[in-house]
Amino acid sequence: MLSEDRSSITSDEKSSSLLISDVRPEDAGNYTIVVRNRSGSAQHSIRLNVVDRPHPPASCPFVSQLSSSSVELSWSGPGYDGGSAITGYVVEYRRVDAKEQGDWNELTSQCKNTSYRVPLELDPQGEYRFRVRAVNPVGISDPSKESDSITVDNEDDVQEEAYVDVFTNTANSVKDHYDILERLGVGKFGQVFRLKHKKSGQVSAGKFFRGRGMKERAAARKEIELMKELHHPKLVQFLGAYDSRLEVVMILEYIGGRELFERIMDDGFEYTEPTSVCYMRQILEGIQYIHKKNIVHLDLKPENIVCVNRKGTLVKIIDFGLACKLEPGKALMVMHGTPEFVAPEVISYEPVGLAADMWSIGVICYILLSGESPFQGSSDAETLALVTEAQCEFDPESFRDITEGAKVFIRSLLQRDKRARLTCERALAHPWMVSFASVDPRTTKSLNKEKMRRFLAKRKWTVLWSQLYHLIEMTCKLEEMERLQVEYEEDGTCTLIISDLRPEDSGMYTCCASNSMGVARCSARLSVEL
Repeated sequence: MLSEDRSSITSDEKSSSLLISDVRPEDAGNYTIVVRNRSGSAQHSIRLNVVDRPHPPASCPFVSQLSSSSVELSWSGPGYDGGSAITGYVVEYRRVDAKEQGDWNELTSQCKNTSYRVPLELDPQGEYRFRVRAVNPVGISDPSKESDSITVDNEDDVQEEAYVDVFTNTANSVKDHYDILERLGVGKFGQVFRLKHKKSGQVSAGKFFRGRGMKERAAARKEIELMKELHHPKLVQFLGAYDSRLEVVMILEYIGGRELFERIMDDGFEYTEPTSVCYMRQILEGIQYIHKKNIVHLDLKPENIVCVNRKGTLVKIIDFGLACKLEPGKALMVMHGTPEFVAPEVISYEPVGLAADMWSIGVICYILLSGESPFQGSSDAETLALVTEAQCEFDPESFRDITEGAKVFIRSLLQRDKRARLTCERALAHPWMVSFASVDPRTTKSLNKEKMRRFLAKRKWTVLWSQLYHLIEMTCKLEEMERLQVEYEEDGTCTLIISDLRPEDSGMYTCCASNSMGVARCSARLSVEL
């Protein structure tokens, strides 16, 4: 409800007006006008969007690389983007040593990413501080907090700095330090719960690994060691781990937003080609960082791109459970991934490299712009066959409002020959990625959300079936899963079809549906008589 001291209604014989003063982001929403007389009533709703300049970047700049001639800075984007997509950043610096106390100077107003290489000849004896401002179509934010003082030493180049010192606790259980709250998700690896630290109250996410066998524990420890290397604003932050006789648990940054594609469906959310470029840029920045470390994600898909919060447009990449570090001279071949998003070389069991992620990014971009999946078939087998063919087509209706540059960008990623795909560096510099840098998203035509809505509905059923299939494997090993098919409708109807029925298919079948409010199950017994 609006407070009376900030709102007023004036009326005359023909009209009424609502005046809101000192408008705030929380005033955004649906407003309903109701007119009544003795004969009845009528009403009409309108949507109010509140746009403002963004909040300052959430973190001060930190130094990811430092040498005698340049500094590479990284930072976290603002917690709130002002209701409009972030279009860039202004980077500022000043000298702070005793020799010279300088004023703040602008390094650049054209930074499009949350990282920036400072093109300066720094005084080796000088100390510097940096700060950043966020920019959206409305204006420029207040500055972020200042970075720590940075001194350049000619003798040695300082290597990458981590956010925090992370270690694995082998002496305690996670329950010694955290309260375990609601479950956030479930997967083949195990389950994720929201955690609250008993002393500090800090909220985190806990990834509890399934299985106590040597193989499962080795996989968990591999992921933990890999996550210790990753510190970037576009990646979920690893905070620690517990490794005891009973369990292995990873402590991760809690990200309060939803999956990116779900966020797009919100009423009033700007869904345009320029905002899509903004998301693709963030994804590429995160993947560029891990690729520089010779790490390949191998499981990029919509579920693993999540929004930092429920209002802004900043995203992070999560779930590095399948990620691998490439070793020189050693071929990496894998047999896992999600059929819709996996690269052709994975299906063919050929050596994979960083280009496998670029294929997945191309698929994500295709779906983001059209609401359709480029290679999805009626079954996993058909999907894998379509991926192997690598024939990417653009439906004229779905891409009616999309520029030709976007199609060129996608084609450059969805190349059967992995050597021909764009790298992260080339993708970020692609003309399509930079063409919308100065475009106000509000002046661009909105994209149709209906196809994206249908894609999400179908995708949710696919993910649910994948989870159920894993549970089925645990309960009863089914040797020929190609005899099973799931059909799903937009109204929520889900049908399990079993072909070539056999007596051994007899038994109790249970369907489980769950959401944040609880779980519902229904069961049916199948009897096969020949």
